[in-house]
Amino acid sequence: MSTDTAPPETTTKLRITGRAPARPAPAAAVHSVSAVTLVLLGLVAIGAAIHEPVLIPPLAASAALVHSVPTLPFSQPRSVVVSHLLAAAAGYATLAVAGAGSAAAAVAAGITLALTTLARTPHAPACATAVVIVLQSPSPARFVPLLFGASVVLVLMEFAVSRIRRGAPRYPSYWW
Repeated sequence: MSTDTAPPETTTKLRITGRAPARPAPAAAVHSVSAVTLVLLGLVAIGAAIHEPVLIPPLAASAALVHSVPTLPFSQPRSVVVSHLLAAAAGYATLAVAGAGSAAAAVAAGITLALTTLARTPHAPACATAVVIVLQSPSPARFVPLLFGASVVLVLMEFAVSRIRRGAPRYPSYWW
């Protein structure tokens, strides 16, 4: 005879522990806003100079993560650069097999997560890169070099701005 509820000794209660992080000092908040905005404006300036769109939404998310939590594995240069390239491969492969569409974009994001996990390059914004590719179908010959260059520039600019404020964590924790 089966029951729909587990015996009381095997059930667990959901416990919420811990606290939200402390509010940053005003100077740290201003630095963060300024640094991320500077990095993104740098990508915009490069795009304007070469007459190509260099700033795509996933890179804005990458910049925010890299600056906000610079010591975590998903913020490291290896994860930022490699994950976006794996996302491009997943996006274009999915586009070739399934065509453009919302369902295909969701599959491409899932494939990206699997690839970045296996490659030990976790970086959530890369899933959005795969979605952008499937939904917008940019030319790979144009998009992939721009994506690669922009992700490298983002990492280098974050490296530079992380050294401006004393006491701020230095980026990166490791390069590769």
